[in-house]
Amino acid sequence: MNARTLLRLSGPDANDFLQGLITNDVNKARDSLVYAALLTPQGKFIADFFVTSDADALLVDVATSHAPTLAQRLTMYRLRADVQIEESPLDVSRGTGPAPNNSQPDPRHSALGWRLYSDTNQSDDTDWDALRVTHVIPETGIELTPDTYILEAGFERLNGIDFRKGCYVGQEIAARMKHKTELKKGLVQVSIDGAAPIGTQITADGKPAGTLYTQSSGLALAHLRFDRATGAMLADEATLHRT
Repeated sequence: MNARTLLRLSGPDANDFLQGLITNDVNKARDSLVYAALLTPQGKFIADFFVTSDADALLVDVATSHAPTLAQRLTMYRLRADVQIEESPLDVSRGTGPAPNNSQPDPRHSALGWRLYSDTNQSDDTDWDALRVTHVIPETGIELTPDTYILEAGFERLNGIDFRKGCYVGQEIAARMKHKTELKKGLVQVSIDGAAPIGTQITADGKPAGTLYTQSSGLALAHLRFDRATGAMLADEATLHRT
């Protein structure tokens, strides 16, 4: 499980500031946890995160590996907005067992349990890789990379994008992929006989067909070209089939 960092956005412009940048509707964070991403102007992934309200501020729950980049980008976009961006001392807990008080359901999928922001870590020993592979949930820095288009990673299914909220960075590309094209590539579950390192290239009939990612109990996540993922595929010595 990736380490997590909480960024706290405060100030009178914090809500409107974040609303104009990210893929989901910040206003939903008043009542529930919101999953979203920040994209490049070209529509590619920078960071994914959760947003929730914290009194008169917003908490942004992001992978620690991507927290400096996210904070830097937010600072760059701040310009004259009255927003303060700082790291919160609270811990991020996750689990799938009984939900602690003040925890919130993970908005991506009901199987992903709860998240809690508090002074002490209360995470349980859930096998997150197994859950992610079972439910096709991408992870920051593994299936979600700077080359990722978020619709190919399943963000609509994961409640990570709102097509009615208005403009945000990269919105034009995401809207075009949603309304004007049929996705020809995407993140899917495959069966795997054998094993291969994350990032191994997949071939079908000797042609490039995609990339292999997280593996668990005979299943794996793979980003595939759908036109080539129609039969047996290879990743090094492992054999794959789309499920």
